[in-house]
Amino acid sequence: MVIDDIIQFILEPDSTNNLFLFVKSVFLILNLFLIIFTVYAFFKASWINKLFFWDMKEYLSYKHYSLGGIEKLWAEIKEKLEGGQESEAKLAVIEADNLLNKTLKGMGYVGATLDDKLDKLSDGVLENIDEIKEGRKVCSDIVHDPSYRLDSKEAEKVLNVIEKTLINLQAL
Repeated sequence: MVIDDIIQFILEPDSTNNLFLFVKSVFLILNLFLIIFTVYAFFKASWINKLFFWDMKEYLSYKHYSLGGIEKLWAEIKEKLEGGQESEAKLAVIEADNLLNKTLKGMGYVGATLDDKLDKLSDGVLENIDEIKEGRKVCSDIVHDPSYRLDSKEAEKVLNVIEKTLINLQAL
């Protein structure tokens, strides 16, 4: 009967049968293709990247995944302050303020502006929120008043507060 022939073909294939060799070759090629596709999809899928690789990078570096490269940006900001020019100091304060905002956003703190994010933070998260808000006032004055005078000591004070905050957040 036909069913007996099919069972016989599956359980005890005749190695001289060309049909069996063809079917075996097709399934072997299909298997290799699916294995290669699975490996490719594993490394290209963003959700796998988020689930596995981000966690692994955070675990090994002790830093949040989105905080990569902050040390380099911070060094560039500090160099601007060392130039001694008032315009460079103003730019350094504005960039440091933006860096703090991006860091808090990258860590998952929500808010439209940095002030909103700081209002939602408690003293347990950041010890120096009042100092940060004073630095924010200086930055706001720089942005909104082009004639605002900023001396190097005040700019250095603001940058030190932001640096201390970034260290407390373990971003630096």
